[in-house]
Amino acid sequence: MKTTLQTIIIGLSIIITALVLGNAFQNRNKSANTIAVTGLGTKDFVSDLIVWSGSFSKRNPVLKDAYAELDKDRETIRKYLKSKGVSDANIVFSAVGINKEFETIYDTNMNVKEQRFSGYLLDQTVTIESKEVDKIEDISRQVSELINSGVEFYSQEPQYYYTKLSELKIEMIAQATKDANERAERIADNAGSSIGSLKNASMGVFQIVAQNSAEDFSWGGSFNTSSKRKTANITVKLEYEVD
Repeated sequence: MKTTLQTIIIGLSIIITALVLGNAFQNRNKSANTIAVTGLGTKDFVSDLIVWSGSFSKRNPVLKDAYAELDKDRETIRKYLKSKGVSDANIVFSAVGINKEFETIYDTNMNVKEQRFSGYLLDQTVTIESKEVDKIEDISRQVSELINSGVEFYSQEPQYYYTKLSELKIEMIAQATKDANERAERIADNAGSSIGSLKNASMGVFQIVAQNSAEDFSWGGSFNTSSKRKTANITVKLEYEVD
């Protein structure tokens, strides 16, 4: 009786093991019977928004006088920008920064003797944000006119943006998806098969770089703001069953 029971148990174990291995082999083949492809979407575009900033400053031992001189420069800058066709709504002045400056006094042995107050340094920034990209770009290149008028003005490089990125991204995703689908169909056709249902889809990183540049891509996504003309790239990965 004991021998018969052991025989039955062994037989059942063999059957269960065979079923498990059979299912595993079937699932393995099913998993392997897929194709994964990556499609690319790319688009050249021109920025439609520019942001340009510049700073100016004044030094004076008397705070009130420093403010008066800075106010004068601010009005000179405002009038200059308006004479170039920039509206008041696009001109934004920051709060005034105030710093006390000190002169270091040394003794005959070049040891620090004291820190003597020498005056105030006041600085301010003006920022122009506009959709008139070409106009503001030209003004940023003519900043020497302000300097020649007596304003100690430091211009920064313009930053370029695009206000329709959401629409652009949707268009590029569709382009990348179509490209991936065509790649999958071509690969399957060359192998004498056809693609079946879509199993998985994932989107890669959205990148914006300068046109015709060797600018590096970033794993976290690059976003160029220094060039007016840009190229956007996005990838889409699709995984299909193969019939």
